[in-house]
Amino acid sequence: MLKRLCGRTVLEHVVRRVRACEDLDVVVVATSEGPNDDAVAGVAQQCGAEVFRGSENDVLSRFHGAARETRAGVVVRITADCPLLDPQVLKKVYRRFRESEGADYVSNTLVRTYPRGLDVEVMSAAALERAHAEARKPYEREHVTPFIYGHPELFTLENVAWDRGDFALHRWTLDTSEDFAFITTVYEALYRDGSVFGAAEVLALLDRRPELAAINGAVRQKALGE
Repeated sequence: MLKRLCGRTVLEHVVRRVRACEDLDVVVVATSEGPNDDAVAGVAQQCGAEVFRGSENDVLSRFHGAARETRAGVVVRITADCPLLDPQVLKKVYRRFRESEGADYVSNTLVRTYPRGLDVEVMSAAALERAHAEARKPYEREHVTPFIYGHPELFTLENVAWDRGDFALHRWTLDTSEDFAFITTVYEALYRDGSVFGAAEVLALLDRRPELAAINGAVRQKALGE
């Protein structure tokens, strides 16, 4: 997340994109207490984000602590490996949560139609509180939300599908050097200093230059717990 992408760190791009969703009250970067993440905290503060530091491995407890410190009633989870996050997608999922009666968790990942890298999860603080109290498996603690979406008998879940169609096989997230090469190419084609381009522009670029998808097309997404 500290790699440079068109003159800014990946983290700065992610924070700027989240802040572009005017529906949200506060943006918090939840990082670890380890000295290796001092730089992450520094960049987050420079971006104007709040910073919460907690457990390195128990990320669920870290999110829970950040939510309690900010007294959040609704928690939106975005991961920092998504520099192509579209603020309009974020807004759409968030507003679905706000408009749904009784929903505990709304995301666009329960049934994937959006490219990987546009992931948005929205949950009630009460759902996060219960997950923190009851989740026991290591991958549930590491990945924050599996306890919630893995227990539909306990929580009311809703999925948001993309009305443009099924683009679930597209990979727009940042885990590997191939991913970074793909994202760098997209940014070099679309980014102008201070701009926030969206998913529609990325798809239009791929329509013009379909060979770009092959840059990271062979990357296999790790399963939970790997």
